[in-house]
Amino acid sequence: MTDTGSSGTENPQLKTTKDGSNTLYSHRFEQHYHNPNGAVAESKHNFFEVNGLYEALETGKDLTILEVGFGTGLNLLLLLDALQNLENPAKVHYYTVEAYPISPEMAASFNFCEYLSDSGSVDHLKKIFSQLEKGLNHYNLSDRLDVTVFYGFFRDFPTESIEANFIFHDAFSPEVNEELWTGETFKKLKNLSARNVILTTYSSASAAKGAMAWAGWKLAKTRGALGKREMTVAALDESQLKGLKRVNDERLKERYEQGDF
Repeated sequence: MTDTGSSGTENPQLKTTKDGSNTLYSHRFEQHYHNPNGAVAESKHNFFEVNGLYEALETGKDLTILEVGFGTGLNLLLLLDALQNLENPAKVHYYTVEAYPISPEMAASFNFCEYLSDSGSVDHLKKIFSQLEKGLNHYNLSDRLDVTVFYGFFRDFPTESIEANFIFHDAFSPEVNEELWTGETFKKLKNLSARNVILTTYSSASAAKGAMAWAGWKLAKTRGALGKREMTVAALDESQLKGLKRVNDERLKERYEQGDF
């Protein structure tokens, strides 16, 4: 996960979630990086299942993914694992942003290998975190996956040449990381998106949804992961939300403009 304060290395505490997979607890934000009920289970639900990403990976078409909050790197590992298990997977361009990268030693301590078909994939995390420099960092993890990690704040992330098909909005919550949930943030994400983009986030906070609606996103809600009642799915083309329960975008936009949140 990423934030908007002074950049520097985060020194979080390793924790084990209820599905057995690791997460971290940030003393800076006083929050876990993942749902304490299950890190791997939450990531799969929020960023691979609800948005139809698993199905999109099977088409063989090129895809671009933008992640706000690299955090532990778990989403990247799950993506690499999915690609390795398909006969003709998509070629994926993966962009991710992180203001407070963890240490390579912390990355090496995760038990994510127990949840992947290729346990050696976790070595990529150690490489990434050991080589990070401020700004854009490029890695080629396979012939089907290239990765760009932006070490810095999302407000400084360059906007050119990206048309994301999927956005993982995985920042710390609006209560502690407000700037990543503003209308201006979601407007910037809109400008980084392809027309068929789908954005998913674990948050269902009204203020966050209002910011999205103000920025021009169409919204829906669906079941959240592991005991969380709801999560938010957003798109620029409302046909992408077919089958989901839509929310009143216009009313949320009005309330955001009126400062209700």
